[in-house]
Amino acid sequence: MTDALTIMDNPPARRYEARIGDQLVGWVDYARTPSRLVAIHTEVPREFGGRGIGKALVLHVIAEARANGFKIRPRCPLFLAHFERHPEDGDVLA
Repeated sequence: MTDALTIMDNPPARRYEARIGDQLVGWVDYARTPSRLVAIHTEVPREFGGRGIGKALVLHVIAEARANGFKIRPRCPLFLAHFERHPEDGDVLA
């Protein structure tokens, strides 16, 4: 695959989706209120693992939180680990 990774919010599905071309390669399931996003689960299918897709999803959601003024409540282990390793991102923690 030579297409770039794109990440988009899919509100009806309540998840952020990562795609390479038209192929779904990862996602973050969430619950949402206007001021808070609960990151429930992040998944990257095994065949796409090791490419940094999970990290890209986490960073994208953090950037959206900053840009749109909502906070993140991490329930997903990937988000929890990120915030433990990167206290500088604590400004978006709920």
